[in-house]
Amino acid sequence: MKFSPDNALVPSLEHAPSYYAATVTEQVTAPALGDDSTADVCVIGGGFTGISAALHLAKRGVDVMLLEQSKLAWGASGRNGGQAHVGLRRDQHWLEKHVGAADARRLWDLALDAREYLDTLIQTYRIQCDFSPGLLHADHKLRYTAGTRRYVDHMRTAYGYSHIRFVDRAEVRELVATDDYFSGAFDARGGHLHPMNYALGLARGARSHGARLHENSEVLAVERRGAQWIVRSRHAQVRADTVLLACNGYLRGISREVEEHVMPINNFIAVTEPLGEERAGSIIRGGIAVSDSRFVVNYFRMTADHRLLFGGGENYRYSFPRDIKSFVRKHALKIFPQLRSTRFDFGWGGTLAITPARMPFIKEIAPGFYNASGYSGLGVLLAPYCGKILADAIAGERANFDLLARVPVPAFPGGAALRWPTLIAAMSWYALRDRL
Repeated sequence: MKFSPDNALVPSLEHAPSYYAATVTEQVTAPALGDDSTADVCVIGGGFTGISAALHLAKRGVDVMLLEQSKLAWGASGRNGGQAHVGLRRDQHWLEKHVGAADARRLWDLALDAREYLDTLIQTYRIQCDFSPGLLHADHKLRYTAGTRRYVDHMRTAYGYSHIRFVDRAEVRELVATDDYFSGAFDARGGHLHPMNYALGLARGARSHGARLHENSEVLAVERRGAQWIVRSRHAQVRADTVLLACNGYLRGISREVEEHVMPINNFIAVTEPLGEERAGSIIRGGIAVSDSRFVVNYFRMTADHRLLFGGGENYRYSFPRDIKSFVRKHALKIFPQLRSTRFDFGWGGTLAITPARMPFIKEIAPGFYNASGYSGLGVLLAPYCGKILADAIAGERANFDLLARVPVPAFPGGAALRWPTLIAAMSWYALRDRL
């Protein structure tokens, strides 16, 4: 099965034609599930969340089997922008309002733990993923400047987070060679990495602890049978005491409740030809990552070999544009018109998952049937850490799991059936607002 842009969710034995797939340092392959099996825990999904959960369960001595419909890191975990944002998709003001000051503080502490966890995983499993520190969140409208300054002050005073600072227009222009931004917040603890190399490094770690990993093993259904769960794939089934859903935007038909709360959307990335170290450093200084304040976010950074990696544009169907490089290029040239004559060598799409609240949907759907998904674009730090949180919860350490499960994440209006037209209407409005 080859990757098909015409039906982006169909399983494939090939990675999308991305820069990441072309620059993998050490590929990881796993056999398909061939025979009926048993396990203590069956993990469905071979991305950041699932692999991390399998790693930590196996490290605890749990017999864990992971089933991935395509290749490990085939989905969003191997195709995203690689940006590591400290925090959750909603800021602390929103969290203080919706979950209260105490839980908002606990969620911030969890976010800091997730950032520390990135360093721990990279060091423990010697993952070569080109992590580079520094992330600028840039304001594309002048009227956002006052709010950004207030938020930075709030984070420094109320939360003691000294790694963040306000950046005025002059400094923004020093950091990024564009006239598009008026101000921003720079987070020295943020950064960027090669996500596919990171995910595959985690997979090697999981396997080293005894986790059983299986690719090309699409799950068709999960059913309760007596005291156990039956996970049915195309060719065999797994009988397990506990099931963990970690499918994010690629979940279809397994849990209606999850699909009512979590929706796939497509985002697109293009990568230029090598620009050379000097030119790359003149466009984005200091090797930082940048994301902006548009609702449909532009995000960009330089790769380790000095190419511009630029993410921009979305669609809300099961297919990708035929010419993704051209689709993204028009967004990139609005920020960097000086690249008009630059060749783009790679272009690909990926399917992420959002929720109405833009917060992860973490829940025990039924006894022994867990879900973690809907990171809404901030999965690089959160998803692996949520995998650990799920492993901890299964082992009886539920504090962080229960904290995330308390965050209000409503269903999409109309449930799974009407989430697409509702989202398209909302996104069209926000895209218009970005232009006003």
